[in-house]
Amino acid sequence: MKTIDELLAEGVAGKRVFVRADLNVPLDGTTITDDGRIRAVRPTVSALAAAGARVVVASHLGRPKGAPDPAFSLAPAAARLGELLGSEVAFATDTVGESARATVAALTDGQVAVIENLRFNAGETSKDDAERGAFADQLAELADLYVGDGFGAVHRKHASVFDLPARLPHAAGGLIATEVGVLKKLTEDVARPYAVVLGGAKVSDKLGVIDHLLEKADRILIGGGMAYTFLKAQGHEVGISLLQEDQVPAVQGYLKRAVELGVEFVLPVDVLVAHEFPDLKTKAPAHPTTVAADAIPADQEGLDIGPATRELYAAKLADAATVFWNGPMGVFEHPDYAEGTKAVAQALVDSPAFSVVGGGDSAAAVRILGFDENAFGHISTGGGASLEYLEGKTLPGLAALED
Repeated sequence: MKTIDELLAEGVAGKRVFVRADLNVPLDGTTITDDGRIRAVRPTVSALAAAGARVVVASHLGRPKGAPDPAFSLAPAAARLGELLGSEVAFATDTVGESARATVAALTDGQVAVIENLRFNAGETSKDDAERGAFADQLAELADLYVGDGFGAVHRKHASVFDLPARLPHAAGGLIATEVGVLKKLTEDVARPYAVVLGGAKVSDKLGVIDHLLEKADRILIGGGMAYTFLKAQGHEVGISLLQEDQVPAVQGYLKRAVELGVEFVLPVDVLVAHEFPDLKTKAPAHPTTVAADAIPADQEGLDIGPATRELYAAKLADAATVFWNGPMGVFEHPDYAEGTKAVAQALVDSPAFSVVGGGDSAAAVRILGFDENAFGHISTGGGASLEYLEGKTLPGLAALED
């Protein structure tokens, strides 16, 4: 896989370089609430521009239905990228149409443009190879070289991620090189003890990674909404908590395998419960109560790990040499249910372990809860991509960058 350093050494001055970034940032209207992904790709864009390239940045945002939708415009992300670069960034109001062609044609050496949301074109996400390929052909007309640096999208077989690199000389950007290097530390010659913390809403989203990590991890800590399927698998009442009943047999199988392999599965011993889900807009006080994990009332819902579990999890992480964390421990967006997620983050800050925060909600939580990002070994920009890599899957966007 050619690196961006090799590409720069060959010379990019005057060349149009298509950078497939991941600018899929959370928005409140047109306000970016977490610019982590934009900051992550800035070094690659900056290096190319400084070397005289005419940089064309492209990304998706959200899930528009293959047609323009103002709610998913990349205009706010383009403006923020310009602020981070300290120079004006041109913005094309379409992907491969008149605006994109004119905007790219107007670039001079060292200038940067962002084209509109790639998913405004149905060809980007099409499952039909010919339709995806036709869109990739149009994108290829905008550039001379391709740099893949959108790690959060490399697990998608999309036109700009998979098909376009085959049409242009290509290299991996600095972010992708960093992400892959970090993930190799979690899969090859791992420093032990190796602890994995998994949270989030659905256990079904994590089954593949649990299956794979049972062969690699020393202990696995479970929190978030998915914990209640594990508690149910142990025969406990979970009330009206989030539950994937159909996954209970699979979870029981994993718990049994863990015992056979000598992997320690750590589940909550107490939880915060309430009669209803909190109001995340007003953040009105929720007044939760703490109960033992095996004593959740039938009419209440578990929404965070309790204080005893926080202490337990901190202790289980204290002596770890490597930690991978993906998924919050509770509804961290509400202050009454943020302490579990905060406790895990603090445990990683306090631990000497090489800690990887696996993207998505857990990365957002670290920032929202006010932690210094530099206190962690690495904060990934791609939750889904990280999980699929750890499952041992071939990621289309990485395979496309191989020579």
